[in-house]
Amino acid sequence: MSSAAAAVPQPGRTRAFLRLVMIEHSVFALPFAYIASLTAMYFKNGHIGWWRLLLVTIAMVGLRTFAMACNRIIDREIDARNPRTAGRELVTGAVSVRSAWTGALVAVVFFLGAAALLNPLCLALAPIAVVPMVVYPYGKRFTDFPHAILGLAQAMGPVGAWLAVTGSWSWDAVVLGLAVGVWIGGFDLIFACQDVAADRAHGVKSTPARFGIPAALYGARVCHVVTTALLVWYALLTHAGAFFWTGLLVVAAAFVYEHSIVTPRDLSRLNRAFFTVNGFIGICLFGFALLDLVYRGLGW
Repeated sequence: MSSAAAAVPQPGRTRAFLRLVMIEHSVFALPFAYIASLTAMYFKNGHIGWWRLLLVTIAMVGLRTFAMACNRIIDREIDARNPRTAGRELVTGAVSVRSAWTGALVAVVFFLGAAALLNPLCLALAPIAVVPMVVYPYGKRFTDFPHAILGLAQAMGPVGAWLAVTGSWSWDAVVLGLAVGVWIGGFDLIFACQDVAADRAHGVKSTPARFGIPAALYGARVCHVVTTALLVWYALLTHAGAFFWTGLLVVAAAFVYEHSIVTPRDLSRLNRAFFTVNGFIGICLFGFALLDLVYRGLGW
């Protein structure tokens, strides 16, 4: 190691672990959990339960952190063979496998603790939520559709968030959860297109690797049309107002833009489509949903 490299401060273990699990990507799932929680609060008593909302946040971030850590641990050998992922922390040694498992266990303890504080039903169902998080990284070893497993895992977020508030089942939340699952499964199809060559070379299964990039992008478009239809259904079920419908129009326009900048012949803007546009979609719809609920009488 050169003296210049040695002089650069190395990130601490916690910082390296947070980079490993890409903690900032919680932005994809949290907004929809908040939409479900706040809508349930609106119907339940018309007021925001801040303590309950905090517990939902802890549960969501804890479960997602656990899922990402497991993903990185299980996939570390695959990551090492892919030039795009060869710089990940477990491959380079910036995070040890032991540290990654420790972080994963701490995260799942936070998740289970938050579930226990929410209500007995959340605690009873919590182990079910953990299962697809562990199954997903193995999916690329036995199915060409691991994106569907990821979608199923993410679909549970809004359902769990609604249960956290009411303690009872809601088909409205299921529709929102399906919208989230299909949305995330769709943009995972887009994201996987950049790894087709590496996946085929090393026997990693995915829809783009099996059926080609054009088919995968077409599938993503279908997913996002279905997502929009499910969000419309959710809006009708929950008697959403003008602000929510406006947000849906913005989201639909964002989907059109996302699919206009990624084509089978040009994947150069794939990261913009994946990170920027999809992050915008979640935050945008949450903002409009919050405005709508407050306008309809949700109290602080």
